[in-house]
Amino acid sequence: MEGGHSIGNSLAVLRQMYGLGARYMTITHSKNTEWADSATDTPIHGGLTPFGEEVIREMNRLGMIVDLSHVSQETMHDALDVSEAPVIFSHSGAYGAKAHARNVPDDVLKRLKEKDGVVMVIFLPGYLADAPHEWYAKYKAQLAYLETFYRGNPERIEKEKVAWRKANPKPKVTIESVIAHVNYIRDVAGIEHIGIGSDYDGMGSAPIGLEDVSQYPNLFKALLKEGYSEDDLKKIAGDNVLRVMERVEAVSASLRETKK
Repeated sequence: MEGGHSIGNSLAVLRQMYGLGARYMTITHSKNTEWADSATDTPIHGGLTPFGEEVIREMNRLGMIVDLSHVSQETMHDALDVSEAPVIFSHSGAYGAKAHARNVPDDVLKRLKEKDGVVMVIFLPGYLADAPHEWYAKYKAQLAYLETFYRGNPERIEKEKVAWRKANPKPKVTIESVIAHVNYIRDVAGIEHIGIGSDYDGMGSAPIGLEDVSQYPNLFKALLKEGYSEDDLKKIAGDNVLRVMERVEAVSASLRETKK
């Protein structure tokens, strides 16, 4: 479940979703909920509200993984304070490798290690490197200009938008940018706290050499050349996330004994 808005401010709906098979929920998406701040919206809560804390506790009790991709840094810390189970970032990068609001800062990476969680590294170019991030900012500024200058003339706006994109092609990134984030997380949090969370269904372009899921072997070949062992790759490819799943279920089993 991507976005806590999907439970409609109801723990009963959260339980229904679990009953239907949902096993993790991203606490926010691109906008705040009424109980948690998003990384890409104006903060209004300062992290989690008291009800937001109850959501985290109930997810722990149910055995639903807490996903902190998309949330603000304050929400990250609040969730880590409350959660008794490991958490994940299902599709995020390292803020220290690329300063983007959607990425995970060092202080959270260190706490994630203590919590035994995992950051699943995203492939979205704007989160990996400066050039595509800067291009997007300029594109948004150009759209604002066009929509103001040619207000009421959607055909002209579309024509000018296409012309601008043709004259300003979006910069590409490569596998090396993904590896930079993997390396960074390894250095701060450790190999046991890295996963892969490409987000192919949420982006328009991908790094060169990682255009789709069939290209995953390219990434693992490159990591082997970087000096990662086969055991390291097994952890990154899925074992780390499986460990989190098992631990979340174990915490749930314990909590269900005391919290009905």
